[in-house]
Amino acid sequence: MTDTQNETQASKDLWALRAAACELLAVSFRYPDETLKEALGSGEWVDAADEIWGALGMSLPDQWAEGATETDYHDLRAEATRLFVGTPTPECSPYEGFWRAQDEGVQPLMFVNPHSMEVERFCRACGLGNPEGVNEPLDALATEMELLEYLASLSAGMAEPVPTSPALAELPGGSPEGAYAQFMVDHLLTFAPRMGAWLEEHATTAYYRAAGRLLQAFTASPAATGVVTECAE
Repeated sequence: MTDTQNETQASKDLWALRAAACELLAVSFRYPDETLKEALGSGEWVDAADEIWGALGMSLPDQWAEGATETDYHDLRAEATRLFVGTPTPECSPYEGFWRAQDEGVQPLMFVNPHSMEVERFCRACGLGNPEGVNEPLDALATEMELLEYLASLSAGMAEPVPTSPALAELPGGSPEGAYAQFMVDHLLTFAPRMGAWLEEHATTAYYRAAGRLLQAFTASPAATGVVTECAE
């Protein structure tokens, strides 16, 4: 292979790793289902994180996942409800709009806050949105990770654009890579590092403390985010 071909392949390999990291985080922060239950029980969740984070050069603390795979499934779902759904309010909102409204000292409003609306417009500019009949805010952490996974997969040549997608040069930032970096800076990095830190300190289950550590390592790594570390501050 020529030097140019080697560089192209190395770039695709990096984007493939970013896509895998985003996919794992999306799975990690959806409401717990059978997929997560099986991945934890088999040890696949920890193994995948160690492999992907290691390949990206991301440093995880020793024993970062201690006890995570032993978390009882019913306890996991109860903790997810307490943290992310809440009665009457969640302990740790998964929505970007809530975190940014808190920063601004205003009342967080589902759907109609400016940050949630910006995420929705960004998704639409990428040809994405809620499936028909689904009406959920698109600024949930898991959903934002799914968007980034899609953009990274396009960059890696692992995925075809969705039928509703504009031409790749018409994506935000002028390319899948540009869209990934723009969304990372404008949206994910504005709240996800703090959410990860909160979970590591306050979650009552080992699984969500470990997931918080994964999220922090991801958002602090230029290899993962494609942007300089200072953007995560």
